[in-house]
Amino acid sequence: MGRLSNISGRETVKILSKIGYQQVRQEGSHMILYNPKPGFPILSIPDHKEIAPGLLRAQIKRAGLSVEDFLKLKKG
Repeated sequence: MGRLSNISGRETVKILSKIGYQQVRQEGSHMILYNPKPGFPILSIPDHKEIAPGLLRAQIKRAGLSVEDFLKLKKG
């Protein structure tokens, strides 16, 4: 399993945009992401310099990705 440290909220949004998620609004310090494809949940990503690995792992799973797939999207 890959390493999920030192990933910011903004970087997470950029990575998730590669699978169709779009930032639709920001509520306080949380960015709300929506994927227009059916079957994808709305995600709330904190706009922090570094997201806790457990929270990030949970959001990756909700987006329908594995950690390995997420890290592959990050690299390329």
